[in-house]
Parts: sequence; C-alpha cells; structure tokens
Amino acid sequence: MNTILACVDSQGSPMAVCDGAAWVASVLRAPLTFLHVLDRHPEKAQQLDFSGQIGLGAQEDLLQELSQLDERRSVLAQEQGRQLLEGARVRALAATQGALTVDVRQRHGELVDTLMDLEAGTRLIVLGTHEYKAWTAKRHLDHHVERVIRTVKRPVLVVPQATFVAPGSFAVAYDGSATASKMVEALASSPLLKGLSCHLVHVGADSAGMRNEVSRAGQVLSQAGWTVQTAIESGEVEESLSRYVATHQLQLVVMGAYGHSRIRNLIVGSTTTTMLRYSPVPVLVWR
Repeated sequence: MNTILACVDSQGSPMAVCDGAAWVASVLRAPLTFLHVLDRHPEKAQQLDFSGQIGLGAQEDLLQELSQLDERRSVLAQEQGRQLLEGARVRALAATQGALTVDVRQRHGELVDTLMDLEAGTRLIVLGTHEYKAWTAKRHLDHHVERVIRTVKRPVLVVPQATFVAPGSFAVAYDGSATASKMVEALASSPLLKGLSCHLVHVGADSAGMRNEVSRAGQVLSQAGWTVQTAIESGEVEESLSRYVATHQLQLVVMGAYGHSRIRNLIVGSTTTTMLRYSPVPVLVWR
C-alpha cells in the first residue's frame, strides 16, 4: 500500500492532477502511477432505424459504416489516453528531476471498479474535477469524484483548478465528529503536510464544549509537530470556510470523508460534498 495513484483524463485538469500527484509522491517518497480508464460502454451516436425508408442493401451499408465508426472511435480514444499518460509521465519526471518512479496504466471499465481493484497497493488517490462550461456556477459535484470518495478507503486529493501550486499552508475542517477526530489522528501520523502552516477551523455554534473539542484536536496536531492556529467561525460551512481560507491565503483544505449515512446525506446534504463543490483550493479528503 505505497503507490500514489493519479487519475487523468482529457476533462479533469490533467496537468494540475499531474503536478499535484508529483508533489504528493515527492513528499511521501512513494512511486507514482498515472491511470486512464476508458469507459467500456462509451456513449454512441443515436442509431436510427431507416427500415422502410431505404433499401435493404443501403441499410446494411449504413450499419457497417456505423460499426466501423465505433471501432475507429475506440482506437482514437485509446491513442488519446496513451498520449495523455505519456505526457503526464514526462511532466512528472521533469518536475522532480527524474527522482520519482513513474508508471502508467490504461484500463477499460468503470473508474470506481478499477480503483477498487488497485486499492490494496494504493496509498493516496489524486483526482481532478470536470468543468461544465454550460453552467454559470458549479452546483453539482462530478459523480466520479463522489463515488470514488464514498467507495475507496484511501485518502483522496481533489484538485479543482487548472493549475496546482504546492501548498505552504492548510486548513483542517473540524466538526467534532468521530470521523473528524479519526481524520486528525491519521493526519498527525502522516508526513505529508509536515512543516506547513496549520489552521484548525470549526464552523458552527461556539460553545464551551466545542472549544474544548477544538483545543483537544489542536493539541493532537501540536504534539505531532505543527504550530496550530485554531478558530471557530459561524455561518454556512462552505461560505465560512471558503472565506476563512481566502482571508488567510491558505492553499489546501483537509477534511474527513462522509461522516453520516448515505440516506441522511440525501436528505440534509453533506459537508464533504458541499466543500468539494465550491472549494477554490484543493481538498484532501482523509479516510
């Protein structure tokens, strides 16, 4: 369980994913693998039934042409993926001056199924988010990202921008839950963010009990070597946390994965999903 696995495609900010993955692999001194997954059942152009409108021979010719077109599309998709992987490999090696061990893999199937197959040998996963230019605001999280985080039991770094900058500071989103406490303990034992400026932020009601919880979590990180600045902010989580990150010019948000049942999340929403929708900086979801 040592490899950093970076998932790249033509839509998910592949160069930012590449740079983020190279940074993680360098810090952890771990091998890096770039993964490109080709959908086993890609969307095809609608095939209309022209029977009764054209002759039988013409219909057979049309079906043959459509079949050849699908085959050609598959070949081109594989070649595009191969070039994308090779570009990522070259970029990662150049960024680290050849210090990394970099591998590439191209698979057919579903992304989540593929990651589950590779999970045992994976230490951390890096993903990009797809941009939907027709929308005026990003209201929905890329379903691949959400499914991966809900399914795979590994930390996931989600890179939302077109470029990645190695962080010098980060915010830990802490809600006092058991999931958040486990995340803090796991973070404390990891070398990934050591040496960076650390802010532990709770968004919610300010109470003596919560101040004690925040202080206790801060002590766990302090004992692990960080100088920790703690804060309790009011308001909606995504707005308040994003504002705090912007005000303090932080470059990364760390938070726990989904802390409640899927049914509850469907009814009242999820802090994890909401932050992934709106965060302007990379989010490290810790399992």
